[in-house]
Amino acid sequence: MEVVSQDCWSISKFIEVSSERVFLKMYLVESKAGAITCMLFSLLFLGTWPALLTLLERRGRLPQHTYLDYTITNLFAATLIAFTVGEIGRSSMEQPNFFTQLSQVQDNWPSILFAIAGGVVLSLGNLSTQYAWAFVGLSVTEVITASITVVIGTMLNYYLDDKINKAEILFPGVGCFLIAVCLGSAVHASNAADNKEKLDYFSNDSNNGVGTKDATDSKQTNTNTVDMNDLENGEEKAKAGTALFLIEVENKRAMKVFGKSTYIGLAITFFAGACLSLFSPAFNLATNDQWHTLKDGVPHLSVYTAFFYFSVSSSLLATILNFTFLYRPVLNAPKSSLMCYVNDWDGRGWALLAGLLSGFGNGLQFMGGQAAGYAAADAVQALPLVSTFWGVILFGEYRRSSGRTYTLIAGMLIMFIAAVAILMASAGKRKSN
Repeated sequence: MEVVSQDCWSISKFIEVSSERVFLKMYLVESKAGAITCMLFSLLFLGTWPALLTLLERRGRLPQHTYLDYTITNLFAATLIAFTVGEIGRSSMEQPNFFTQLSQVQDNWPSILFAIAGGVVLSLGNLSTQYAWAFVGLSVTEVITASITVVIGTMLNYYLDDKINKAEILFPGVGCFLIAVCLGSAVHASNAADNKEKLDYFSNDSNNGVGTKDATDSKQTNTNTVDMNDLENGEEKAKAGTALFLIEVENKRAMKVFGKSTYIGLAITFFAGACLSLFSPAFNLATNDQWHTLKDGVPHLSVYTAFFYFSVSSSLLATILNFTFLYRPVLNAPKSSLMCYVNDWDGRGWALLAGLLSGFGNGLQFMGGQAAGYAAADAVQALPLVSTFWGVILFGEYRRSSGRTYTLIAGMLIMFIAAVAILMASAGKRKSN
């Protein structure tokens, strides 16, 4: 009996010790495979949410309404991650969990400020891209902003992370992104020229009487030519890529961009890219304290705590700006009001879903970056691969364009695929703090 009782005691002790080991520290992604998995899911989420917001703008929903809805679930996603994953495991002096760090503001405020700064520039960048989509299209906006983010942000993260990523692999990947941004600008210019040619041809045919009901042969042979009476009565089903399709999109969308200079769209896009290039390095500083702003013995912010502060600042700024834009809209967006926003349920579900995808996508990017280096995590900026797919499938972008445009698009996507593969291959392993 004594032997049995001793065995039982030994087994129970083993289980107790094993449990302590399992829950000894807060859960963190530490393996390279886990980091790459986080990056791939982040890539899918971050490439999809812009397509949902673009879809709503093209259907005529005001961007102010959409972004306010998006902000709610974006913050909810960050809060959910912090209150769940951030609380897995036992809190310790070296790795305190979310609630413990939340009560240590007086010790962590320098890192908190970096997280807040990251949220501010992300909010400005995302808000700018929402208006840029209307001017230059989803695909080109995502390509240019992502490329600028990688070229600037990856180099900053490489040095902040003490060069844990392989430079001989990393920087050729950055070069591929730099080529992609040049090709993205060329795609926009070429596609704008194609659209202008379609619209000019349509206008000339309408003025000359071609496209009337008597000219049925012309109507069948030329996809850009339609009956003006059909256009006014809405009887003609527009095919993607035709002049009529472009006109219908313009008539439905919330922001009117016909006649605007292409340089306006590109200027907004480059500004967005500059803002987005800084949010990841700021988050890196918040979680790893490379500038030694914390006092000795104060633990670094966990990725979950930093992400919470990051998202709060981003959501707060977005809410303030979009409430302002309700009454003082920019770039030809219509005026609105708080009551109009509250009562606008058309497309609200899609906007809320976009916020969730963005929130979880950013969280996964940071979790992967903390494990394998934030420079390698910038591979998720290949989101134009996903958004270009949605742009073609959902919005008919680049349909019936010139061979020149298709060649540029192919070159742009090839450079993106090469850049992603190279950046992921450069992933390293972060040393424990």
